[in-house]
Amino acid sequence: MILTLFLSLLLLIIQGYSHSFLKNSLLLSSFIGLLIIIPLAYSLSKSLAQPISDLTQKAIHLVSSHLDQKGMVDSRDELRTLSKAIDEIGIQLRSKIDEISKERDYVQTILKGMVEGILVVDERGRIVVANNALRQLLSLPSNVANRIPLEIIRNAELEEAIRKVIQDGKNTSFELSLPSPLGKILEVNVVGIFPSLGEKKRGEEEIRGAIAVFHDITRLKELEKVRQDFVANVSHELRTPLTTIKGYAETLLEGALHEDVATQFVHIIKKHTDRLTKIVEDLLTLSKIETREFHLNLEPLFVSALIEDVIDFVKESSEKKNISVHVNEIPPSLSVQADYDYLERVLINLLDNAIKYGQEGGEITISADERDQEVQFSVRDNVIGIPTEDLPRIFERFYRVDKGRSQELGGTGLGLSIVKHIIQAHGGRVWVESQLEKGSTFYFTLPKRS
Repeated sequence: MILTLFLSLLLLIIQGYSHSFLKNSLLLSSFIGLLIIIPLAYSLSKSLAQPISDLTQKAIHLVSSHLDQKGMVDSRDELRTLSKAIDEIGIQLRSKIDEISKERDYVQTILKGMVEGILVVDERGRIVVANNALRQLLSLPSNVANRIPLEIIRNAELEEAIRKVIQDGKNTSFELSLPSPLGKILEVNVVGIFPSLGEKKRGEEEIRGAIAVFHDITRLKELEKVRQDFVANVSHELRTPLTTIKGYAETLLEGALHEDVATQFVHIIKKHTDRLTKIVEDLLTLSKIETREFHLNLEPLFVSALIEDVIDFVKESSEKKNISVHVNEIPPSLSVQADYDYLERVLINLLDNAIKYGQEGGEITISADERDQEVQFSVRDNVIGIPTEDLPRIFERFYRVDKGRSQELGGTGLGLSIVKHIIQAHGGRVWVESQLEKGSTFYFTLPKRS
C-alpha cells in the first residue's frame, strides 16, 4: 500500500515538472519529505504489528488448549505487560483444569467402585451419569446420557420420585420391584443436588438435579421371608404335639389316672414328647452347622465300609416294611475326606426317608463312584416319587410334599435341610431327580481323599 502511494506521487511529480519553477520546488520538497516519512512509517507500523501478531498467536494457543505455550513479546511497553498477563492466565487455567481433571477422575473411581447403583439427573430430569453397578443391576444400555429415566428403566414411580425431588427439594425413598426376568427388589433413595457451601442459600429454584441411589435388597427380602416362614413353621410344628400333650395330661389330672385308658394316654404323651425332642435336636443341629464355630473333623474314610455301617443301622426298619437295600459295586479303595459322624447322618437321613415313605416290598439302591476330583453318592428308591413343582423346595426347612403323612410317620421336615447343610459344609453339592410313580434319586458329592 505504501509502495503504491509512493509510485503515484512520483508519477505526479514527473508530470508536473513542466510547470513553474516555484511549483516544481514545492513538489520536490514534498517528494523529499515523503522519502523520509515513508520508511519511518513502515518501521513504526512493523514494530506495532509484530507484537499484536504475537499476542494473537498466544490467544489462539489458549483457545486450542496449548496452555503451556510461553514466549515473551519483543516489546517494552504495555504490550509486553499484556503478554505477561496472558502467560499468567494460561498458567492459572492449566492449574484449574488439572485440578478439575483430578476431581473428575476421583469421582469416576468412586462411582466405579460402588456396589450400589447411582443415577444422576440434571434439573431437566435428563440423565447425566449412570455408574457400572446400575447398568449391571438393571441391564441398561451403555449410552444413557441425556435420556429421561422412564425411557430406560420403565418405572413411573421412579420418574415421579425424581420429578418431585427436583421440584420440591425434599428427599424421598421407596422400594422398587422389578418384573421378571430380573425379579429384583431395590431400595431407592432420591436426594436433590443443591449449590455448594458458600453459594446462595437453598431454594427451590436453585436445585441443580437429583441423585438416585439403588440398593439391591433382594437377598435381604428373601432372608426375611425365610425367617417368617421358619417362625410360622416352628410354631405350627410345636403347636400340635404341645396341644396333644396338654390335652391328655389334663384328662389324666381330671380323674383318668386310675382308669384303663391311663396307660394309653401316657404312651401318646411319650410319643409326642419324643417328636418334640426330635424337632429340638434337629433345630440345634441346624443352628450348630450354620454358626462360624462349626468345625468338621475331617479324616480319610473308605466309602464301602461307611455304607455297610449305615445299612446295619437301618436294617431293622427296612426289614419291617420288607424293603430291600442294595449296594452297587464300590471299589474298596474309594475314599473321601469327611467327618464320619456327619456323613453317616446324611446317609441315614436319606435311607430313613426312603424307608418311611416307601411301600411294602420296595427297593433302595446305594451307589458311589469317582467323578473327576470328587466322589458322587446316590440313594435311589422305586416308589411314589416327588412332584416336579416340589423339587426346588425339597431341601427347605419344614417343607413336606405330603404334610399329613409326614407328621403321621414322625417326620420333622428338617432332615433334608440338615443333609444339604452338612454336604455344603464339606464343600460338596446335593440335588434330587424324581418322577411320580417311578421313584426318586438323591445325589450328593464330596471331595476325594487328598
